[in-house]
Order: sequence, then structure tokens, then C-alpha cells
Amino acid sequence: MDRLFILDAVNYLFRSYYGIGPMTNDKGQSTSALFGFIRSAQKLIRDFSADHLVCVFDGPDNKKSRQAVYADYKMHRKGAPEDLFPQFEWAYEFCEKRGISTLCVEGVEADDAMASVAVWAEKKGTKVYLCSSDKDLMQLVSPQIFMLHLHKDNLLIDEGKVKELYGVRPDQMLDFLAIMGDASDNIPGLEGFGPKTAATLLQEFDTLDNLLANPEKVKGEKKQEVLKTQKGQALMSRELATLDMNVPIPHDEDFYRIKQFDKSKLIDFFHRMNFNSLLKELSQEAPAASNHKKKTAQIDKHDYRLIDEEDGLDHLLMRLSKEKEVGLDTETTDIHPFLAKLVGVGFSFQPGEAWYIPLNGKIGEEKVLKALRHFFSHAKCSFFGHNIKYDLHILGNEGIELRQICFDTLLASYLINPQVRRHNLDDLVLEAFKKVKIPIESLIGKGKNEISMRDVPIDKVKDYCCEDVDYTTRLKLHFEEDLQEKKLDHLLRDIELPLLPILAKMERTGIYLDKELLESQGRRINQEIQVLKEAIFQEVGAEFNLNSPKQLGEVLFVKKGLSPPGRSKTEFSTSADVLEVLAEESPFVQLILDYRGLEKLRSTYIEALPLSIHPKTGRIHCTFNQSGAATGRLSCQDPNLQNIPVRTKEGMAIRSCFKPKGEGFSFIGADYSQIELRLLAHFSEDPALLHAFQTGGDIHQHTASIVFNVPLSEVTSEMRSRAKTVNFGIIYGQGPFGLSRQLHIPMREASEFIKTYFERYPKVLGFLESCKESAKKTGVSKTLTGRLRPIPEIANQNPSIRAGAERLAFNTPLQGTAADLIKMAMIEIDREIEKRNLKGKMILQIHDELIFEVPDEEISLFKVLVKDKMEHVLKLSVPIEVHIAVGKNWAEC
Repeated sequence: MDRLFILDAVNYLFRSYYGIGPMTNDKGQSTSALFGFIRSAQKLIRDFSADHLVCVFDGPDNKKSRQAVYADYKMHRKGAPEDLFPQFEWAYEFCEKRGISTLCVEGVEADDAMASVAVWAEKKGTKVYLCSSDKDLMQLVSPQIFMLHLHKDNLLIDEGKVKELYGVRPDQMLDFLAIMGDASDNIPGLEGFGPKTAATLLQEFDTLDNLLANPEKVKGEKKQEVLKTQKGQALMSRELATLDMNVPIPHDEDFYRIKQFDKSKLIDFFHRMNFNSLLKELSQEAPAASNHKKKTAQIDKHDYRLIDEEDGLDHLLMRLSKEKEVGLDTETTDIHPFLAKLVGVGFSFQPGEAWYIPLNGKIGEEKVLKALRHFFSHAKCSFFGHNIKYDLHILGNEGIELRQICFDTLLASYLINPQVRRHNLDDLVLEAFKKVKIPIESLIGKGKNEISMRDVPIDKVKDYCCEDVDYTTRLKLHFEEDLQEKKLDHLLRDIELPLLPILAKMERTGIYLDKELLESQGRRINQEIQVLKEAIFQEVGAEFNLNSPKQLGEVLFVKKGLSPPGRSKTEFSTSADVLEVLAEESPFVQLILDYRGLEKLRSTYIEALPLSIHPKTGRIHCTFNQSGAATGRLSCQDPNLQNIPVRTKEGMAIRSCFKPKGEGFSFIGADYSQIELRLLAHFSEDPALLHAFQTGGDIHQHTASIVFNVPLSEVTSEMRSRAKTVNFGIIYGQGPFGLSRQLHIPMREASEFIKTYFERYPKVLGFLESCKESAKKTGVSKTLTGRLRPIPEIANQNPSIRAGAERLAFNTPLQGTAADLIKMAMIEIDREIEKRNLKGKMILQIHDELIFEVPDEEISLFKVLVKDKMEHVLKLSVPIEVHIAVGKNWAEC
């Protein structure tokens, strides 16, 4: 046994629980601690080629021996969170399935067991690696024993590193801890003696015993007094920190050896925990058990063919034209569709069979393109793909129109699992078929060594492309069943697929940005930033880096003496939430917030937007994502135009730089009015809320009248403002704390406000509760159109996670239905534009708003058309209203 790795299981489970963002499996059970623990164990096996590894846990009643010495030992620690307990059991289960030994000794803490194993192995000449961040274990470091911090880039701590970190030798660590104490274990140490003092004293006196024997030689009367009066406490602290190296442990080397394991069982375990990234890593390891081998072999059967002769090309296209549905995939030179060049096209229509047609092969680019144009223009079949909108663009670049789209596996995956952020083909194939696809990096490389797909040998591109389109075909069959079972197929058929080419048209059209005007706005904003910086520096009396959280924290909480509402272990928090609280008391902090807002506009829009202008079209072509939000909302990227502020003069100044290109054109903006509140009235069937919308009055004024119990004529602007805040706050599950912050009122008053609101609108409260109960019962939230959003966190034992899930359960029917509503309207509007052969075009979707670029002679027609389709695409129990605005720039809409 040359090397032995000893993993502090308790340490890594706790670190992962608090250090990794909340993770849950599909049953809503917390898994973040388990995930981090497994990551650590797998890292040792993968990165360090560990073949001897033991995971050590605390034993039952493990604190008894030390609490007999000091009753308060670790007594300050709260019990483990309720949702962490099951993860300890799963950690044991993982170890068993992975062939890793575990050690847990009754009445013994994990670090004592680790120490005993380490010392035993050291005596046998084994190099020992203690994988933990517990500094108690530093006392064991020797020429044969090392500490390994996996969470700090595999930091290896040897004797020299201990000295560098703490200023003492490993054999002095016990005395070091005895002097300074250890807050994490509630070891008292000597009062007023910190780590620097402890290190300095040990450098001078070498040992605690020498120090306690010569207190008069220590500088400072106070320190001398502590050494004299707290001698017993120091000795007790050393005893508490001393590790027991005589714990009964296995002395058989084979116990610590990593055993053979059944990969299929581990795969099932990872599936149960929804650890897709671990599944992917596992599939790249050695072959699994025999049953899994058979399954993989069956999946891997394929016939991938290169079409590089004219006769073969004609024969394939003729064969494809007779199929009802055909899968396709394009290979290109760039991920951005408007910069990419077509390299080749892959086709498939049944699992295991695929063809690749290169443009840079023997046939020649022009002949291939001519054949493809003829095929696509005459084909009666419909096409499917994975993220087929990209392929639609690529083919469009070559003058090829993709008319009939019957399926998209990315959109299908999104509808089935909208809460999952990634729906890339590699991950889906791995999850569905346990198949690791050919990585793109193996073809083109990455970073500075990346090459163009055109330069990759055609045979390699053939295998890659055929595999993509083959597994897209397999996924289509896989997802069709799921969609039908969950009654989601109509959403794909009636909303997402019809919307896809519309979004493609919007992306291709783009929007014109007046670069010169933006630069002018940028100069003005830069001046405002400079004025703010000067005001801030003058207030502080010195210049500092405003973008440094550390320096800003020192200015606010040290120099200015403000009371921090939150602080991390290492530095003051200067997050927006913290600053907004402080700004209520300090005008100086408001200057900081104003500076941050302008600086974000400058970096995100003023500087970045011109870089997005396409060199050939002179317009910005952003990408609209149908799978970007769990509610069904569209998202926007490269650049994200949905986040340009609309309620600030600076944000409106940036919007004013977006214009119709050319004379005789205008923008039309069409915005749903209070759509989520109208949907709340429809869902809840609350009589008062229904009446407010059905009579066409001001909903916020109406709410103020009801909540404050005054006639409509006596509602003040302040009352209306508060009612508006509550109306929209209710939609997003805002509680008393959030409302009190937003209205700058005491929490008790905010609580009363919410209570009164629900008393006046009782069926709204009933709807809220029914959404929660339904989600708890079914695990999902549902929109009016039947879109599902799984909310597994609704069953989480952590109250804060569960509360967040309850808010989602209530908000999803509103926001999700609003998202479906505008998608349906976009489809109807586009159909009408095509039917009438109008010149105007839909160019942007910003949440509940649509922007059109139209010739001036079509303005009147478009206003009527758009308003009619948006207001009548879905019938509710209250009227839907759309506000229409016309302007010569986006800000005017």
C-alpha cells in the first residue's frame, strides 16, 4: 500500500451543504451535500489515481470523552439541518456501490479515527493523505502524512506549508490550538490570545509548557496575568485538541483497497439523485457490468455513411423525399448562425442509420448546394432536429427555406423538464441512453488550438454529424411518448413549433441601432458617472476602487461607520440588497447605488451593444430562446435586449437609440396591460377583482378603495401607489418583510396591509392556497394552456426552500399563462401578416410587449390588426387590454 487517502466524510458533507447552491432530486429531497461529497471522492479516484481510500464518519455518541473533560465542548453547535440527515445515509450508500470502504467507530469522532488510521499506515511506510479542512489534523503532518484540501485547488499541505500558513511546526499545532483556542469546536484557549500571538509565543518559547512556566517573560501585564490565571484552561484546551491515535481500526490493507463495483447500480443511484453530470463522468470511465455492456452495445449499433458521389447524393435525396419525417443536422464553422458557413448536412429517419453530405468533398460545394436547394424546395416531407432553429438559419444563409418542421428534441425536452437549464444534445443522450457522444473538442480542439470544422477530416465529421442526427432521431421517439403521456404534445404542436420560424424571422430581421446617438448618450452617462465618483471620493476624503467589494466594504463599514446588515466570514457584504437597506438611512450609499446603476448601463449596453452590430446588415440580431425560462417565457441573448431598463431616464435614453432604419418607417409597440392581474382575476374568480376589470376602472385605485375602505373619489395618490405595490407583490408571493422594505413601512403595518388585502379579496387567498396544495399533491404547477412546471422543492424539509417553491406554485399559472398568451398572439399576428403580404415585421418580444417595424402607410392597419389578435387570442372572464404606441424610436413606444 504505497498511498492511502483518508476522506473526512463529515467535513465534506457539511462543507458541500453550505457551500453548494440548493440542489434537489425529482422528489424534492436536498442533495447538495451528497453531490459535493461524491465529487470529492471521485476526484481522488480520477485525479489522484487513488486505489486505497477510506471515508470516515463520526461514530454515535462521539463527543462523550471530550465533554467529560469540558462540558461545553462543541455544545454551541446546532444540530445538523433536517434535510442533511438523509444525505449521510446516501453517502454510505454511494460508498458501498462505488466499492469504497467506510469507517465509523462508536463513541469516536471522525478526526480521531482518521488519526489512528494515518499513524498505523505511516508506520507501514505508506504515504497518507488526509482529505479535510479540519486544522486539528495539522498536528499529524509529517514526512509521510499530508493534508489535502480538495476544495482549494488540491492544496497539498506538508510540514513547510503548515509553517507558512500558521507560523508554527506541525508538532507545535497542539500547543498553537491550546493557546488560541478553536471556536469551531468551542475550545476556549487563552483569553485574548489570537493566532498571531500564539505563533509568536511558540516561536519564542517553543512549547506551551515552557510558556506557562515563564509567564513573566511575556511582554504585557495583561498577557502575564492571563497565563498565570488560565494555566489550567490552556492545558485543558490542549487535551481537547489532542487526537486519539489508539482507536480500534482495521489493520488489513485490503480493507482500504477500492473494490470492483457494478457500474449499473451506481448509474441507477445517480439517476435516482438526478446527478446528470456525474452520470456523464461515469460513462467515460471503464466499461460497466455485463448487463450494461449488452445494452450499450445494442444502442451503439449503427450504419453511418458518407455521401461523396453524385449518384449516391441523388439516390439519397430521392429516398428521403419519400419519407414522411426526416431528421437533419448541419455542421458549420461558427456557433453564431449569422457568422457561420455551412460545412455539411446530416440526415436520418430511423434509429441507427444516418448519412452525411459534405460541401467540401469530391462532389463540390456548388453541386451539393444546388441539389439541396432542389430537394428542400420540392420535398413533401417535414423535418425535425435538435435546436432546429439554428439549422433553419444556416440553410437560410444558403437560400434554402425549411418549410415544414414537425419536431424539435430540444423543445420537447424543455416542455418535459422546464426546470432544467441545459437541454444540449450530449446531456440528453447520456441521460436517455447512457451514451457518451463524440465531444466536439475531439474534432476542432479548443482555445488557441481550435480549428475550423472545414479543416477536420471529412470521415471524422461524418461520424460526428451522423451520430448527432441519429441520436436526435432516437430522442424524438423517446420524447414523443413522454409528451403524450404528460399531455404536452399539443403545446409543442400548437405553440412552440409554430413559434419557432417566427422567432427565426425576427432574429434574421434584427433591429437597427443608431451608433452615433448611442455614443452621444454614452458621453453624457460617462459625465454623470464622473460627477458621482467625485462626490463619493469627496465624501470619503480619498479615492478608492468603487468596483472592489472589499475596498467599498472598508469605506462603508470602517471609515463611515455604518452598521452592516450582513457580513461573510471574510469580508463585508456590499450586495445590492445590503446597499438598498443602508441607503434608507444614508444618502451617501444612494450615491453608490446610482454609480453602480450607471456603470452597469455603460458596460452592458453603451460599450457592448455596438459590438453586436452585424458587419454586413448593420443591425443587431439577438437570439430568442424558447427554453430559457421554466415559466415558458422567452429569453433573449447576444445581446439581451429584454433587460434594458424602462423605468429610468438613462434606460430610456438607450432605448431611444434603437430606430427603424430608413425614412418612412416607424416602430409600433403593443403592450399587454396588467395581464397577470387580469389572469389572477380569471383564475381566482374573486368577485371584487372581476368587477374591477369588467367595469374598466383603474385596478390600483379600485384596490386602494377596497383595502383602505374609502370611496374611489377619496383615494389619494399615496394610497394608489401602495395598492399598486401590493397588487404586483401578491403575484410574486411578496411577504410582510418584502412589502415593508418596498413601502418603507414597519413590518407590522405591512403584515396588516396584506391581511386586509386578502380579507377584501378572499378568493385570491383561496386561489393562492389551492395552488400550493395542488403543487404539494402533484409536484407540478400548471398554466391555463396545460404547460407543466415541476416544483420538487415544494416537499423540501428546508423552510426557506419550501417557501420559495410555494411562491413558484402560485406565480407559475399567472406568468406561464401570460407567456403562452403572447406566444399565441405572435403566431396569429404572423399568420395575418403573411396572409395579407404586409411589409411590416415583428422584430422584438420583451416579456408582455411586442415591437414591430412597419412602413408608415401600414401603421393604421397594423394597430388594428395587432390589438385585435392580442386581445382575442384567448378568452378570459375579464377583458384583455393592449396599449398601442407609435414612435420613431423604441423609447417612444
